[in-house]
Amino acid sequence: MSNFTALLEKYSKPGPRYTSYPTAPYFHTGFTESDWVRELETSQDADRGLSLYAHIPFCDTLCYYCGCNMVATGDYSKADIYLQHLEQEMTRVARLTDQRRLVRQLHLGGGTPTYLKPDDIRRLMAMFRARFTIAPDAEMGCEADPRELTREHLAALRESGFNRLSLGVQDLDEQVQKAVNRVQPVAMIEQVYHWARELGFASINMDLIVGLPHQNTTSFAHTLDQVLTWAPDRFAIFAYAHVPWMKKHQKLINEPDLPSFATRLDLQQLIHDRLGAAGYQNVGMDHYAKPDDEMVKAQKNKTLWRNFQGYTTHKNCDIYAFGASSISQTRDVYMQNEKNIKQYQELVAAGHLPVERGLRLTPEDHLRRDLITRIMCDMELDMAAFGAEWGIDFAEKFADGLADLPALEADGLVRLEPNRIIVTQLGSLFLRNIAMGFDAYLKEAAQDQQPRYSRTA
Repeated sequence: MSNFTALLEKYSKPGPRYTSYPTAPYFHTGFTESDWVRELETSQDADRGLSLYAHIPFCDTLCYYCGCNMVATGDYSKADIYLQHLEQEMTRVARLTDQRRLVRQLHLGGGTPTYLKPDDIRRLMAMFRARFTIAPDAEMGCEADPRELTREHLAALRESGFNRLSLGVQDLDEQVQKAVNRVQPVAMIEQVYHWARELGFASINMDLIVGLPHQNTTSFAHTLDQVLTWAPDRFAIFAYAHVPWMKKHQKLINEPDLPSFATRLDLQQLIHDRLGAAGYQNVGMDHYAKPDDEMVKAQKNKTLWRNFQGYTTHKNCDIYAFGASSISQTRDVYMQNEKNIKQYQELVAAGHLPVERGLRLTPEDHLRRDLITRIMCDMELDMAAFGAEWGIDFAEKFADGLADLPALEADGLVRLEPNRIIVTQLGSLFLRNIAMGFDAYLKEAAQDQQPRYSRTA
């Protein structure tokens, strides 16, 4: 066993991905629609940007590994009805929004946003543009499933202003694809990728998943060899979380076919080696990018940020999210919409903003969110400067978190200097473990009360 694999085994434990702090399991139903309306009314700042998100929950077929809030359906009328409700929700939020605020970022997620017909992609963007002021240079991205994706879909996205695309590749091995009900030949993905390049998408990401049935280092090496020939701008490589008690359709996966823990560790080693050798920078949290990517540049100049859409270069934006299960965020508040599509639509039809739960941050939450986010994004922390900025004695305030660091340093994950914590290149693969030491909610919760998280490796 290599030293890297031994560390993966040692530090593999349930932990948050820190797309927020406090994390989503701590949102509560005591936060209501009236709380969200009040927050929208009182948090308007003409100079603060907006990041818009729409959740499109529909898919043509069910991928057995899926952990998203989605529904597989061949009845397209459901999408038409859903878009009508999205428009109503947008209208209500737009009325509470200062129209001088510029939309700096817009993202479509799912499900499968490209489930929508090309004309409905245009319709959705027209809905956004009629209600919000989208900056001419806004970053606009969309997730896409190569299956049943036509050139016309991509043309509609480009005509609507989209300049970024994320393709769900997952794995190119046919046996793996059949086992998870997502068959997409290499030629199909290659065609979609070349269409996207021809149409001028500025940045293309590819999603891969490790831990799927029948995966092994030999088969996944072939997948990596192929995707690297396409040279996408970014990779997001996620670890499959098998939670059939939470996602019933995962019972369709034959558990004995899942790779062993040892094999999963070997796969992580393979990814680390192959992408590094191909020149991709590990930004952290399963994300890799070319050295000239703006995400890598933002990390170097300490302007990278993290929110529910993952890493972002748009720190100073509020997120207004639309659709079932979507999560909005202001400086002080997180709010999640109703997850059930039928109930979401009923609430909107009744004239409500479809708030299910949320959270208002305390001063302590703000402090720890800033610390954890800086570690996750900057890969270092100047403790003296941080303490001065927040008016605290850092060593006293975070004594418990600091006590965890010498063990991490002994394993080569951090380097400790006077008043500075530096995440090493190796440590960038263990960011969740490093950040968890400063998470007050994890520290305080009894073991049997802790929310369930995916493993960190």
